[in-house]
Amino acid sequence: MKIAIGIIGLMLGLLVLLQSCTVGTASHMIGNEAGGDAGALGILAGLLLFVGGAFAFGLPIVSAVTFTLAGVIAFAGSAEFPDLQIWGFVSLGMAAMAFFAWRLGRKKVVAAAGSPSNS
Repeated sequence: MKIAIGIIGLMLGLLVLLQSCTVGTASHMIGNEAGGDAGALGILAGLLLFVGGAFAFGLPIVSAVTFTLAGVIAFAGSAEFPDLQIWGFVSLGMAAMAFFAWRLGRKKVVAAAGSPSNS
């Protein structure tokens, strides 16, 4: 599960980065300051998605926190850039998946430590 979360997070991070960079640049070129600010928040959310995907392989709890932060930032910019609302929901879903992957890993470690074959 951690591998799937990592790969999806990396790919979504790149997608959000590219989309937000395009929106931010286009908004800046036409003089829409609010759209440019929302694009900047989208770039930050995309970067956090990418970082969360990278941490998912080894530290899923850090990944869950990073995905949650990306979701909150995405929701902050969704008034001017509505696609960020979608990416915010996706980020929170990825955070939940990373949290459950972390919890499943902890249960396996505790079960392995308590097994009689290790005593």
